[in-house]
Amino acid sequence: MALLVAQILHGLVGLVRSPVSATLPQIGSRLFLTWGILWSFPETHSHILVTSLVISWSITEIIRYSFFGMKEAFGFAPSWLLWLRYSTFMVLYPTGISSEVGLIYIALPYMKASEKYCLRMPNKWNFSFDFFYASILSLAVYVPGSPHMFTYMLAQRKKALAKAKAA
Repeated sequence: MALLVAQILHGLVGLVRSPVSATLPQIGSRLFLTWGILWSFPETHSHILVTSLVISWSITEIIRYSFFGMKEAFGFAPSWLLWLRYSTFMVLYPTGISSEVGLIYIALPYMKASEKYCLRMPNKWNFSFDFFYASILSLAVYVPGSPHMFTYMLAQRKKALAKAKAA
């Protein structure tokens, strides 16, 4: 999962056409959930939302990498795979995002109690950080971020399917 950072770098240096503004929130949320929530708070592991999260992420990546693999290997992808690549997000984004938000919310009491990843003052940097409040802030980012990403994917879908239809 940590190697996903390479996708951001690939966008920055122009190896892929994906805009960093679309890649960064997706990769950032996955890294935050993987390391900041699931790895850091094992109490969340047994929740059903972990299952829906893993299923949503897995199906998304299987389709995505199959699509890009076919395009790289053969120069094209079958129309059904193109359709899956640009349509399954309509179900998988809401289930994935709901799972992410739910798991962050479920982890909040454990964050508060453990004070994990908190830096209290006074300290030599004269700086304070509270992972609990940073996580609440991340939940707030989902409010404008989720519709933005969903709208972005709808536009990508429209463009990709129209281009395929014209070909």
